[in-house]
Amino acid sequence: MNPKFSVIVPLYNKARDIVETLESVWAQTHTEFEVIVVDDGSTDHGMDLISHHLDPRLRLFRQENQGVGPTRNFGVRQAKGRYVAFLDADDYWHPHHLADLHQITTVYSQGQWFGTAYEKDFGSGQTRPMDTPLSNLAQDWSGPLDNFFVMAKKDCPAWTSALCFDKEFFSELGGFNPEITLGAGEDTELWIRAALASPLYFCNRVSARHRLQGSNRVSHAPTLKRRFIDLDQFNDAATQRPDLKYYLDVNRYAIGLKYQLAGESKIAASYFDAIDVHSLTKKQRLLMHSPVWALNLMRHIQVLLLHCGWRLTAFER
Repeated sequence: MNPKFSVIVPLYNKARDIVETLESVWAQTHTEFEVIVVDDGSTDHGMDLISHHLDPRLRLFRQENQGVGPTRNFGVRQAKGRYVAFLDADDYWHPHHLADLHQITTVYSQGQWFGTAYEKDFGSGQTRPMDTPLSNLAQDWSGPLDNFFVMAKKDCPAWTSALCFDKEFFSELGGFNPEITLGAGEDTELWIRAALASPLYFCNRVSARHRLQGSNRVSHAPTLKRRFIDLDQFNDAATQRPDLKYYLDVNRYAIGLKYQLAGESKIAASYFDAIDVHSLTKKQRLLMHSPVWALNLMRHIQVLLLHCGWRLTAFER
């Protein structure tokens, strides 16, 4: 009998974290799952640390390095479960995560993708729950998010390690776009395509932890080595969806700022020029026109404040 959930874990040089991550899976109260670990050409000993595990629910695969999107897609193709749940090799699930997904997929069986609330671990003991309007709802609330992009004004309600997809729906969407590399928006692009096709069904209880200080994070790759999401492909849909237009502009701002910091002002300007300035906060408008030295200074101040327990963000209105 096939399991309900197939847990897809892409592994690339995460020996420091992979054991603890998988232990959080083995600790799940809902046990109807398999775990598919796909080693994406690692050069460390992460695979050796887990290859001796005798649990028959664990399946291991190796491939030459292709990147996280294609690696997740490969894992999904091996999946035997109806639902595919993703877990990056340095993130963490609370013991009730799959139980919450089991509950919401059972109650809302018509749904095609599902998510739970999550928390962000900034290191140095600083953990904060996701920051969205969903925080105003009761912890035990669950249901469809028909206004997905409105809910994504600060932290997006969809985050990879807190999501599961109906496998057939994931395949119909085409999975993660392999043209986007090094964490440059492959997740965001899939969320947009999924949200335009079907509402996200959501459980408002925190059940996963996003460890932003995990080892070897692809999002730390140099900007100029990354191939970013093509946001313009959604312009036609955005003409009918002001909430989507806002979401695209916020992502344009974030990418433009990365290029600004990398000294590529012309590329940054191409992103900034496509933004409706009403989509941005006053802080964001200021940063968009700030010199690189000022941006670097503010970034260092932001890191310092975070270590002191204060989170400074330009996404607050």
